[in-house]
Amino acid sequence: MPLAVERITVFCFAASYGVALALEVWHHFQPRPIQRLLSLVFGAAGLIAHTAFILVQTLPLATPQGSLLFLAWILAVFYLYGSIHHRRLAWGLFVLPLVLGLVVVADWLPPPEGDPVWKSFHGDRVWGLAHGVLVLLAAVGVCVAFLASVMYLVQSHRLKAKAPPGQGMRLLSLERIEEMNRRAILWAFPLLTAGLLIGVALQWQRGSLLEGWDSTKILGGLGLWVVFAILLYLRYEVRLRGRQAAFLTFVAFGLLIVALLAPMHPFAQGGGPP
Repeated sequence: MPLAVERITVFCFAASYGVALALEVWHHFQPRPIQRLLSLVFGAAGLIAHTAFILVQTLPLATPQGSLLFLAWILAVFYLYGSIHHRRLAWGLFVLPLVLGLVVVADWLPPPEGDPVWKSFHGDRVWGLAHGVLVLLAAVGVCVAFLASVMYLVQSHRLKAKAPPGQGMRLLSLERIEEMNRRAILWAFPLLTAGLLIGVALQWQRGSLLEGWDSTKILGGLGLWVVFAILLYLRYEVRLRGRQAAFLTFVAFGLLIVALLAPMHPFAQGGGPP
């Protein structure tokens, strides 16, 4: 069994997620309970293989491949829970493409080098790990807000087109989708702020506070924080809602992807000061 687990590759769970997505699309055009059930089975199989891969392989959280695969894993859990909880809604049609996209992009990247994430729970590395985990959880919030924005635009278009109720794609109401977007942003912003502050503290402790601040990853993270601050201000002071909020969320998601794909910087490698 251990050897079988070690043979699991990214293709294994990517293929499972792909089949689950194909079944979701088929169910959308020709609704049958068996298609939704099989989609959940393949989605769960992909999540199990994904989990085994993360546990067995060397995946430093600070590397682009590691961060993308961990983010995809959390979103896969989000997909499976949402598909069971909202079993009559087209949940998988929105979440699975993002999960599959993150996995495919991660597979294109060079293999990571370094220690697995769980080997960082000791010594000075704890603060580097805390920085990575907080930013990762903030990234989950950004992705959920992005998905909510896509759902909002699709549902808004359906309502404007006067699609018959109960037919076609079933989604949450616009009010609930907006609430989902709002909660995701409120969740992500303090986590991102805390993660960035820990990163600044680690740089200061290393005695190189101004070193590396022109890197793509750091600039992307700071840009993401600024966009979120603007989004929160517009939401609560200017009462920005609807399409404008959705498009600003897309900008935040784009900055997140840029930051995740950028090469890692020294204090995010799980290590503290030398």
